[in-house]
Formats: sequence, structure tokens, C-alpha cells
Amino acid sequence: MIDNELQKKLRHLPGKPGAYMMKDEHGDVIYVGKALSLRNRVRSYFQKGQTQTAKVHLMMTKVHTVDWLVTDSEVEALMLECNLIKKFRPFYNIRLRDDKHYPYLCVTTTELFPRVIVVRRVKKDGNRYFGPYADATSLRESLKLIRKIFRIRGCNKKLTGLEHDKPCLNYHMGQCDCPCAGLISSEDYRKLVDDAILFLEGRQESVAARLEGEMIAASDALEFERAARFRDQIDAIRKLTEKQKVISTALTEQDIVAISGDGGSACVQLFAVRAGKLAGEEHFFLEGIQDETPQVSVGEFVKQYYRDAAFVPKEILVSHEPVETEILEEWLSTKRGGKVSLINPKRGEKRRLVLLAAENARMVGERQQTEMSENAEEAARDLEDLKESLGLTEPPHRIEAYDISNTQGMEAVGSMVVFEDGFPAKAQYRRFKIRTIDQPDDYGMMKEVLNRRFVNAAKGDGKFSSLPDLVLIDGGRGQLNAAQEVLSRFPLVIQTASLAKRLEEVYLPSKMQPLLLPRDSRALRLLQRIRDEAHRFALTYHQKLRDKSTRRSILDTIPGVGPQRKKALIKKFGSVAGLKRASLEEILSATTITPSVAKSIYEALHID
Repeated sequence: MIDNELQKKLRHLPGKPGAYMMKDEHGDVIYVGKALSLRNRVRSYFQKGQTQTAKVHLMMTKVHTVDWLVTDSEVEALMLECNLIKKFRPFYNIRLRDDKHYPYLCVTTTELFPRVIVVRRVKKDGNRYFGPYADATSLRESLKLIRKIFRIRGCNKKLTGLEHDKPCLNYHMGQCDCPCAGLISSEDYRKLVDDAILFLEGRQESVAARLEGEMIAASDALEFERAARFRDQIDAIRKLTEKQKVISTALTEQDIVAISGDGGSACVQLFAVRAGKLAGEEHFFLEGIQDETPQVSVGEFVKQYYRDAAFVPKEILVSHEPVETEILEEWLSTKRGGKVSLINPKRGEKRRLVLLAAENARMVGERQQTEMSENAEEAARDLEDLKESLGLTEPPHRIEAYDISNTQGMEAVGSMVVFEDGFPAKAQYRRFKIRTIDQPDDYGMMKEVLNRRFVNAAKGDGKFSSLPDLVLIDGGRGQLNAAQEVLSRFPLVIQTASLAKRLEEVYLPSKMQPLLLPRDSRALRLLQRIRDEAHRFALTYHQKLRDKSTRRSILDTIPGVGPQRKKALIKKFGSVAGLKRASLEEILSATTITPSVAKSIYEALHID
């Protein structure tokens, strides 16, 4: 039954392109879609007699309201849909698993002496990006090769070309040409960077050919040491290319995308083919594919992967033709700046490549299923041992662990981590900034965190609606008593325990003496893993707040001094101390500083 408020919204849906968001009663986005006509697409969900999959039927029982954003075209709607899925990760959408964590290699081409660094996000800042890398091992191997072959610097120094530092350890290890010591010109260094970029693009033969020319020229000029360096670089590149399998006679840039899987997840294998050779391969996992066809799943992968991909090839071969091939090709061509073809080959060499990728996807998926099954069996044994050790009636399905982190009461925070069936449920982690206590008081802080958590649950907050079978506290008897005091205020039956660090004693409300579990017991190892995760999560948040606090200065308290003006002042005077040494006239001479603001700054810095 649609309520009146939702009916009003549906009546006002525009017949224009855009993206829509289905929300539940708590306001959480549970599904994002796009449409050429928002009116037709969204209303179709609510029509009686409309045939729906089990997944959509279940989703519609949870939809409380719908919001939308209008765009000028279907391509813009697709881009907006990608961004919204990335932002909200709705439960009923197909999702690229943990895609926000995939790293990239960035060549900082905007610097005079560029670096190759690992980053987590692609920015439109003029630098070159490669990735994403689902496999951290392949990323580290690429970075290692870049530094070994091309001797690109890895330090964070901001170089102007005028430095004459002492050569560092990386130089003596043959991993850097030491521009900070003036041992290489910016022009020669840029050639190394250009070669590294070609290398990362999969064009190793082009790099080897150029280096071979340099080697011959150096040899003819009797610069034998320089020629030997080029020779070593060529040998390293040739050894790598020999390992690369020739899988295509086509010399174009191709990505091959194939999917395999069923149930709630699937594996996608991606081959990057450059000049006929397999230049790279990655596998990814999709979640939320219940009741979805492979054609839909492949289309969703293409959207979510190439949304952030640093490179879009001319051809993308896919195992199943996406439902929206034409609109995807238009979007991909816009991203590349040239025509992109999305092809589902039916025969020939291209079909063979897709089948090869599909077989790899199947094997990777089966291997993961086997590992997950084995891990689940191990986790079940851990939970059974925990049940016996703590005297629980059942193995705890959901365990919540809490910890406090602060520095002498300052920037105090609390963490809540969740393990379900023995595995971390990171989407359900929560963190709390302590509001009521500003002095060292771990007991009081723990009470505040637990009280806020269970008050939110009592209010019906969806983020806290799932209740734990076991609450684990980091600490000893005192921390456990504090937790018990809070829990006694709620009509809940929840088991509690605490784990003290010194001797790893386990405290229980029903026992006066702590339990000393065997060091090799499954139960203790599980408790330690969960406790350590709560500690890590709390400490990370505390350090973030502390770092943010230390970056603040007295300038942040002066009316009229915003971030831009603060930055300009620090740039002009070097530091707050340098600004304090300045006269009122010198402060007034700073750009954009008005007389009243200059006076406020001077007086604030010279309060006795």
C-alpha cells in the first residue's frame, strides 16, 4: 500500500532523464537506478500486476520514499547513477566489492621531477594514473620494476632543480638517479618518466626500441658506462616481455571482461591486452547479483569499473552483451576522448579470448568459494570453542567489541566493531566522538558509548537495529562493570565479557575470578582478534582527530581569517612564529588583508 506522501511524489515525477534513489523508512538509500524517463521508469515499480523478480519484490516492501535528480541526457544519467552507487553502495544494487579500496599507481607528471606513488583515488590534477589494481601483489611488483628499471625517485621531497643534497641510500642501491643531488637534469629525468609511462601502458617494446637507440649512441660516443646502463634496462624489459603471453594477433588496445558465478556473487576476470600481449590481469567480485542476468551484471561491472579506471581502451570484449550497449559505448567514448567499441564476439580469435577469460573467472570463483567454505568451517569451530569457554548457551552469531582511545582525555573517541559468524562486518562498524567527558575517565567514556549505542537501538535507528549476542569490552573488571551498569538500563538479555591486555584475562559478570584460557585456544585467539580490531578502529579515529587538532592554530580563532587567508599569511611569513615577529604594517601589507583584520591578527598574537 502506497502512502499519501509517496503518491504525491510519484505524481510529480518528471518525464526527463535522470537518476532515482529508493529509500527505506530510515532514509537510507537501498537502490539507485537511472532512466530516460523518470516518470515511466519509477512509476512502473508501483503498478499493480507488474511482474517483478523476487529481489525487486522484496526491495519494494522496504521502499518508503523516492528521490530523484534530473539530467540533460541519458549519458549524464548513467554517470550520475555510477556516482550515487559509489557513494551510497545500496544493498539492492549490483556492487563492485570493496571497490573504494582498490589502489592506483600515480605518476606525478605535474612535478619537475615526477614520482611514482600509490594512491587510492584518481583526481583530475594533470597527473597520470594507472589501475585500479585489485591485487596488491601485482601493484607492488609494478612499482618495484619501475624503480629498478627506470630509477624513478620514491621520496616526498619537493624539488626545484636547485638542490645539492648528499646522495641517499636509494641512489647507492641503484634505485634512483638522485635529482635531489643534482646528478641528473630535469630533461634527462623526464625521458625516464616518459619511458615509465609507456611501460605502464603496456608498450614495453616501444621503450626497449628507444633505449636501444640511446645505447648505440652512447656506445658510439665512447660513453660505455652509460651504454651499459641502457643495456641493463633493455635486458630487464625484454625478460619481462618474454614472460608475457602472446594471446592475440590484433595490435589494438583491448580489455577482455568475462563473468562467472551464481547466487549472490560473481567473479569478473579482466585481461588487459596491449599489442597482442597480455600486459595485465585482475579479477574482481560483484555482490548483489541475485535474480540478475549475466548481461545486466556485465553492464554494471563496466559502469562501476570504468567510472574510475585510469585508462579506457579502444575495444572492450565482453562475455555477455550488456543491456545498454549503445549508451555505454557513448559514455566510454566520452571518457576516452575517442571511439570505444563494446563487443560480444560470437566466433574467431576474439571469442577465444573471451572464453579464456571466462574460464579464468570460473576457476578464481571456485577457488574463492572453497576458501570461504574452509574459512567458515574454521570460524564455526572458533565460535563453538568460545561458547564452551564462556559458558554460553549458543555460539554467538553477532559479537560487538568496544574500545576507548584518547590522550589525557583529549580528542576522546569510542569504537564499535562487529563480527558476524566469526568474520568482521565492516559496514556495521561505528565510531563515537566522546561528548560529555574531557578528562581521563575510561569508565565514564565507555558508559557514554554504550548508552548512545543502545539508546539509538531503542529509538529504532536502523544503523543500530541489530543487537549483539555478545558484547566484548577492551579492559578488565572495571570496564566490564561499567558496561554492565549501562546494559542493566535496557530490557535486553546480552552476554558480556572483557579481555584485559596484561595477562589476556577474560572477565565474566558471573565469575569473581578471571578466566585464563590456554594461549593456543581457539576462543582466546578469536577474542584477541576482535579486541585488537576494536582497538585499531578506535586508535585510527583518535589519531585522525588529533592530527586535525594539531593542524589548528591561533589563526583559526581570529574573526575574518578563513582557510585561504590563513594559507596566504603562512606562505608570506613562513609560520605563525614568523607572523608574530611581523609588525602591524607588515601584516597590513599582506595581500587581501584589511586594516581591521590585520589589527585583529596583531592583537591576537601579542596578548600577554
